[in-house]
Amino acid sequence: MSTPTSSGPARTTAVFALITAAALGLTACAGGDPATAPAGAPGAAKGALPTEDVVAGVRKNEAAAKLLPADVRQRGSFTVAASVATPPGSAYLPDGRTVVGVDADFTAAVAKALGLEPKREVVGFEAILPALGSGKYDVGTGNFGVTEERRRTIDFVTYVNDGQGFATRADSPLKEITDLTQLCGLKVAVGAGTTFERTLEQNRGRCAEGGKKPYEINVYNEAGAFWMALQQGRSDVVMNTINGVRYAVTQQKNVKFLNEYRRLDVGFAFKKGTPLAPAFQAAVNGLKADGTYDRILRKWGVTGSGIERSRISPPEIPAPKK
Repeated sequence: MSTPTSSGPARTTAVFALITAAALGLTACAGGDPATAPAGAPGAAKGALPTEDVVAGVRKNEAAAKLLPADVRQRGSFTVAASVATPPGSAYLPDGRTVVGVDADFTAAVAKALGLEPKREVVGFEAILPALGSGKYDVGTGNFGVTEERRRTIDFVTYVNDGQGFATRADSPLKEITDLTQLCGLKVAVGAGTTFERTLEQNRGRCAEGGKKPYEINVYNEAGAFWMALQQGRSDVVMNTINGVRYAVTQQKNVKFLNEYRRLDVGFAFKKGTPLAPAFQAAVNGLKADGTYDRILRKWGVTGSGIERSRISPPEIPAPKK
């Protein structure tokens, strides 16, 4: 289990309280040890998060470590700006401080492979990429999808494949969203600064072109808030990560998964031109070779998000043609 702690306890407590107070079951329930079954897997208790330590056996990858810049090797650490949202990507355990998830495990595993200590700070998702550009942090995590727009200012080292998916209330007549014009006239909840917000903004005019009422984009800074909005009827649809939506609907009543809309490569984010990318790429590929990579995916029930090899800032996966 990865057990980094936030350097911002006030924010940690606020986020944790928001999600748990909403009673959406997106983090482990207090008063008992979390189950070790993969999140959302058959037999796993609702709300339970796996705590199995799958990175303990990672050994230093000397070849990857040699690719590190001399100053990073000398200080023996790197700074990480981490967004904490919902499982399986990232979440808090019941203590409200311990961060777990796919992102946390890959960060810990890469750090061990490179012989470095990750110094993590929990940061709002929308603030991470600008902070990387200013040099405040070395690395950012938060299920960052690789897009052409982001590639202009950010470098990525890919480690999984996720993307965009939809969920709605169980009583909704919606079956799947294969074209964004199916959202016309509806209220769609998304996280701030995400590819979901960008995709909806870019296609907002298509409803008017077809003589339909535009959809409304409801933007939230906290993950618990957009699920609460859906449950309370203030939004009709949630657009979020595929893995996050799949997990959430197993933990909540009266919510159903609609479908995957599009896939995107997901990676560690860095300031453009970073010298860290080759070392991180080599470390991820080393984790694939030694079996750690697959153990992380199995732990979190996301084996469908595996990639063949890590790449540095690959082209954006094209959107589905309509």
